Amino acid sequence: MSPVLQSVERHVRRKPPAIRDRFEDETRFIRSWLERPLLTGAVIPSGKVLARTMASYIDPRSAGPIIELGPGTGPVTDALVRRGIAQDRLVLVEFNPEFCKLLRRRFPKATIVQGDAYDIEETLKGVVDEPVAGVISSLPLLTKPLEQRLQLLRASQKVMRAGAPFVQFTYAVVPPMPVRSADYTASRSQRVWLNLPPACVWVYRHH
Repeated sequence: MSPVLQSVERHVRRKPPAIRDRFEDETRFIRSWLERPLLTGAVIPSGKVLARTMASYIDPRSAGPIIELGPGTGPVTDALVRRGIAQDRLVLVEFNPEFCKLLRRRFPKATIVQGDAYDIEETLKGVVDEPVAGVISSLPLLTKPLEQRLQLLRASQKVMRAGAPFVQFTYAVVPPMPVRSADYTASRSQRVWLNLPPACVWVYRHH
């Protein structure tokens, strides 16, 4: 760790726990992004406004588990819990083993699966045995070929209830999946300017 970062860390240690946690999460993200820039979709975790926007598309009254792909350090997971979704309904699929350990500490009642979210059918085999109420994703989809993105969407829709949302955020001005399709409908949120960098949320629903 650089001397500057060490100095900042000593300063942050004297701050309230919420600030310390945020700094530690951002440090983990930066380290992970530097090591695996194509696997970690963001340099810092999603902001609270973006996380709340993503969680708002999941209906707590809809029965079944909720799958989160690429939860990282858990900002969207926390927003889902604050929305009224019980932890034991959450299935968090995370590739990074360090993030998995952190998620198990922060969300002890959730099911944490260390695995490949892009191979969701194999990864969730034996984990989910009922229709899913929604899939919420923070994966860096635009780093993948379009066919692989569509394959992930199709695989997710196979395990979801009819009309359940597949929720994906993006920093880009283009949608992560095509808007026009005979298989699904697509809608998007307003751009979340308070996030850094600004982002918007796309929601895909199977016909």
